[in-house]
Amino acid sequence: MTFSTTSTIPINGEIFYQPQDNEVQLFEYAYAHQLPLLIKGPTGCGKTRFVAHMAEKLGRPLYTVACHDDLTAADLVGRHLIGPNGTYWQDGPLTRAVREGGICYLDEIVEARKDTTVVLHPLADDRRLLPIERTGEELVAAEGFMLVVSYNPGYQNILKGMKASTRQRFVALRLNYPDPLLESQILMAESQIEQDLAVKLIELAGSLRRLDSDLDEVVSTRLLIYAARMMSSGMSPLAVCRCCLAEPLSDDISTVEALMDVARLYFDC
Repeated sequence: MTFSTTSTIPINGEIFYQPQDNEVQLFEYAYAHQLPLLIKGPTGCGKTRFVAHMAEKLGRPLYTVACHDDLTAADLVGRHLIGPNGTYWQDGPLTRAVREGGICYLDEIVEARKDTTVVLHPLADDRRLLPIERTGEELVAAEGFMLVVSYNPGYQNILKGMKASTRQRFVALRLNYPDPLLESQILMAESQIEQDLAVKLIELAGSLRRLDSDLDEVVSTRLLIYAARMMSSGMSPLAVCRCCLAEPLSDDISTVEALMDVARLYFDC
């Protein structure tokens, strides 16, 4: 089981996030009205960073859970453990958020088993309840509690999709990769890269994203930030393009070389 409070790198003492549209206001309204929030968007577009930024902005503790096939309801809610003095109860991240009035963020919710996500239903409606069968408790969410989930719609299929009965309990917003001007501003803020290099990276990303290829994913903003940080420290641009853009996108050697051919059009030194 993996969960944590946010560990996003702060910029000038704050978690940096550059809004794309009205997502900050939408999050604030959902929080004010105690509504759960669903965030859709491709890999590396800033979903997790956005939630961390909003938790800091609202002054709420954040519990992030990376969902996966083996995630159980006990991983979220808690379980009895054995200690030196006998058995004791340990809250899971969802329960801690409910008790403390924190934000519980379930990343890639569609990766969790459907029988696990059912535990969210009474929390995601006007009851705001978390029944804990093993202790007999029925917790009412403390003021400030918010449930946030996210997933990548591109990964959905018949076997891994969000049930309609679950999805319709949330207000939802969709994030995507930022427009070129905004994305270049993000790169400069995150890495202190020079503007001309940032612009070249964004132009390269645009070309790679338009390629008609068999890639499962396109270049994400996250990968561009990695590349910008390495370039700003003096690493060769083409070497950066290979290790930060081409190799992470494909294991096929010919595909990697085709991506590098495009990169050479922008970084020919």
